[in-house]
Parts: sequence; structure tokens; C-alpha cells
Amino acid sequence: MSAGDREVVVTGLGVTSAFGRGEDALWAGLAAGRAAFAPVTRFAADRYRTDAAATLPDAADLDAELARVVDHACAQAGLGAPERSRAPLLLGRHADPAVARRPLAAQGKTAISDTAAELARSQGLRGPARTYTNACVAAATALAEGAARVRGGLEERVVVAAGYLVDEDNFALFSAGRALAPDGALRSFSAGRRGLLLGDGVGAVVLESRATAAARGARPLGVLAGWGLAGDAHHVCQPHPGGRGMARAITAALDKAGLTPADIGYVNAHGTGTPHNDAAETAALRRALGDDVDRVPVSSTKSLHGHALEASGMLELAVTLLALRHGTLPVNAGYRGPDDDCRLDLVVGEPRRAEPRHALSLNAAFGGANTAWVVSAP
Repeated sequence: MSAGDREVVVTGLGVTSAFGRGEDALWAGLAAGRAAFAPVTRFAADRYRTDAAATLPDAADLDAELARVVDHACAQAGLGAPERSRAPLLLGRHADPAVARRPLAAQGKTAISDTAAELARSQGLRGPARTYTNACVAAATALAEGAARVRGGLEERVVVAAGYLVDEDNFALFSAGRALAPDGALRSFSAGRRGLLLGDGVGAVVLESRATAAARGARPLGVLAGWGLAGDAHHVCQPHPGGRGMARAITAALDKAGLTPADIGYVNAHGTGTPHNDAAETAALRRALGDDVDRVPVSSTKSLHGHALEASGMLELAVTLLALRHGTLPVNAGYRGPDDDCRLDLVVGEPRRAEPRHALSLNAAFGGANTAWVVSAP
């Protein structure tokens, strides 16, 4: 089998965000360019730094939402029962905060991996399933393992899912750390940015080799051309100010894809709207892309749909695939003006028409973890 035949393609996609269920709802929200932040109704938030988040009001059960997006992705990919039974599940998800309140003996009997195993069983997928909980790179890490399995010939296809619904535990945690934006707006890379805002995000994709997809007539939605993972080892909750770990991840992703910085036509940035993160990510892009960074459009769609924590990589992969499909780059919302530490070609004001062939999607997490994806048009 040639290298082209082993290319990793996405053949099915299911997604839920604060804009609604399904990729059409997500794209409509992105195309409108209006942020989905509103007062939280899921719990009383009046005692916190802000009461704003991007939530889907009727999304209350993460396991139910995960089952829905996995089923939708498999159906869109055209997977019948035989194909599902041969596909493993890799899941990035947020731990159930209720478990932490149980007695220690009970906690030990309630492994988070059990939820992945149950999800796999309910959707007819092959077990045992694997679960990733490594904060804001959980989904991206699961995607990397899935893509590596397919590209290496270990699997013909893999289902990867991820999910987070805004919960009071994390809301309180980020509020106490003064990380939530008190003005109710996430202003990525902007002057006057004051923090992040949380958002619902649940998604699933079917990954398979191009040859496997072609053999059964499946239409690729996009290509996972390259990926990179790297660490900062700098600080438990702050990125390296020079963006060294993120830059290494970007370079590794480009190398795996066989591309150069000149090939990249869009960056879907991690862009949390916090002073340290956005400045470090800008430094990473300048370090990794060199002079090309000045002509590459950049936006953080967290400014529209919020920070989905463990599911960020999955939700933002969906955003990047849709941007390539529609030839429109989502806006970097909440922008108030340039910041000397964030000198980038930001998509501001309204979405920008463009038809890039290749895009980068970036994520970072506490502990100095960084991931980068090269996502290509099919």
C-alpha cells in the first residue's frame, strides 16, 4: 500500500456546541460571527467572577451527547454493524465531578474508563476503549493516537470522540484562579483581553485510511495530514513565554505532513484570551512559521463557542474542517485592538473568504502540553 493510500481521512463527523447539534448548526453560528456567551442557567453563577458561558440549554447528559455524536459520525461514514464492530473507540472526556465527592472506596470502583467502555458497547464498537483526561489536549491526543494507528496500518479505521459540558466545579475553579473574563467576552489576541470563558463541546470523527475509504465508496470530509505533540516543562499552568513547546509541535506536524510554513493558509489557534497564553502562542507561531506568519490568517474560535477543555481539540477540528469546506475563515470575535505581544494577521470584524488547502489547529494544556494538527482539504 502506498503512502497516499495510508493517508488518514475523516469520513464521519458528529458535533454538538452551544450553537446547537450538528455541523450545520455549528457552521451557522460561526458564519454569523456572533459569540454564543450568555448567562449560565445550569447552576447558580452569581457568586463567581462572571456568569457567562457558551452552553446548549437542553444538553445536560454528557454520556447521552457522546452517544449521539458517535452514532451520527458512524452513520455519516456509512459504517454498518460489521464495520463498527472492528473499530476501536478512543475517548477524550472530562471526569464526572460527582465521582470525586464519593467515598474513596467508591471512587476506586468507578473508573472513568468504564464510561468509554459503555459508550463503545452501546454503539457497537470494538472494546476495550481508551480514555484520555489530559486537560485541554485530551481530544487532540486521542486524535493523534487514532491517526497513528491508521497511518501505521494497525487499524483500518478508528472512532475518536470527546466531550465536555460546562459544569460548576470547573467554573468555580477557573473563577477562583481569576481566569474567567469578568466582562463576559473572550477576546483572543486582543488588547484588553481579560480571560477565558467556558463552552459546551462534544464531537466524534471516524478516521480511516484513504484506501479503506475508497474501497467502500466513502467520501472524505478532510485529511489529517500531520500532527505533533511537545512539552514545555516550564510551569504547571503557564506556557513557556517563548512558545518553545508549541513551536516544536507545529514543526513536527508540518514535517509529518511533508509541508512547509508556506503551505499553511489558516491557523485555528488555541487562543484562550488570557494574557500569558495568547502572547506565548504568538511567539510559537513566529518561531515555527518564520516570515510566513505575517501572511497567514489566524483566529481563535473559542471567542465564539467558548473553551471546551478536554473536548477543545475535537470541536476545533470540526471548525477547521468546516472552514476548509466552506472557503470561509471564522472571525476572531471580541477584538478591541492590536496588542504588541500578539502581532498576527487576525480575522476580525467578520469572517474572511479564503480557500486554503492546508490549515493548522493548535491546542495547549496545563503542565506545558502542546498539540498541533495539519488539517487538509480532501
